[in-house]
Amino acid sequence: MSTMQKLVGWIDDRFPLTSNWKTHLSEYYAPKNFNFWYFFGSLALLVLVLQIVTGIFLTMNYKPDATLAFLSVEYIMRDVEWGWLIRYMHSTGASMFFVVVYLHMFRGLMYGSYRKPRELIWIFGMFLYLALMAEAFMGYLLPWGQMSYWGAQVIISLFGAIPVVGDALSTWIRGDYVVSDATLNRFFAFHVIALPLVLVGLVAAHIIALHEVGSNNPDGIEIKKHKDPVTHIPLDGIPFHPYYTVKDIMGVVVFLMVFTAIVFFAPEMGGWFLEPDNFIPANGLKTPEHIVPLWYFTPFYAILRAVPDKFMGVVAMGAAVVIMFFLPWLDRSKVKSIRYRGNLYKTILTLFVISFIGLGYLGTQAPTAVTTNIARVLSIIYFAFFLLMPWYTKIDKTKPEPERVTG
Repeated sequence: MSTMQKLVGWIDDRFPLTSNWKTHLSEYYAPKNFNFWYFFGSLALLVLVLQIVTGIFLTMNYKPDATLAFLSVEYIMRDVEWGWLIRYMHSTGASMFFVVVYLHMFRGLMYGSYRKPRELIWIFGMFLYLALMAEAFMGYLLPWGQMSYWGAQVIISLFGAIPVVGDALSTWIRGDYVVSDATLNRFFAFHVIALPLVLVGLVAAHIIALHEVGSNNPDGIEIKKHKDPVTHIPLDGIPFHPYYTVKDIMGVVVFLMVFTAIVFFAPEMGGWFLEPDNFIPANGLKTPEHIVPLWYFTPFYAILRAVPDKFMGVVAMGAAVVIMFFLPWLDRSKVKSIRYRGNLYKTILTLFVISFIGLGYLGTQAPTAVTTNIARVLSIIYFAFFLLMPWYTKIDKTKPEPERVTG
């Protein structure tokens, strides 16, 4: 027995290293027909690690103080060795996190990854999405630029629309009557410590739940139904390692090529990733001409603005996220995958994607009568996708699923 084998054996006697390796990698059998859309789960994990590592280095020089925060970011950018690179990696990573998460969620909509027995995986994923939104919102305040300051002021003030407790709740979140040093300190604490712990815990729960019931696939077929009678290995499954770990490396390489191109050549992405107003120090006496959140919040911001009543707008914005939790129970289709669904579902899913992208764009524009009316139509389409799902998925003409995966 080699020294390495002895060391592994010693560890196994005290920690389930080999058993975890087998359970989650070498003997975790995934469907053999994964395609391009299955890259984004592992890419989301990669970006989470990237954000945590770059965040640690940023906190070494950042000052969570209203008088020093903006200057400390400038110090990181100009005087800290490679500080500009770390800051741009972190800011680009925030947007790329949402890119891969939105594509990961869209994959779930296409292939029915939220359907039985994966309801809990979807629920954990939605909690991850909420935690990510909170993490991004609180991190956005930290540069203490004009858009950071006023964006936080506007979003927190929305809680004031809640009857009875609204004003007290807004004050409690800010820690003051306006966004101030107290707000910055508590947002820093949540962004750096509390929410990353929540994210890591939810990622672990998401993966454990996934490996308990097995991965979905583009055919929507449960591979555990067809096993070898001797080895009990799924006939349509292959070990995650080395097959998909190697395949994911290719996805990682392509992603990092795109990521580094943005970091080195267009870190601001024309104001979509880093807004021009955020390069101006926060000034509580001067409101920016047009206050908008970053692009990954704008679909929900457009829904908020499309509703005339402030309280009902807040309700609609919250409902737009909460309704996604109920997706596993809204879908009544006989099949999971879009490959075997009818044209009705495909058409409505296309309209939903158009509405989401359209709302995202309108949320970045100054409100006018025309854009507000368009946003109202798109908001109706957005909610109709979920509320009418029990009806249109039930009457949709579907094709019979094959017994085995088709590749």
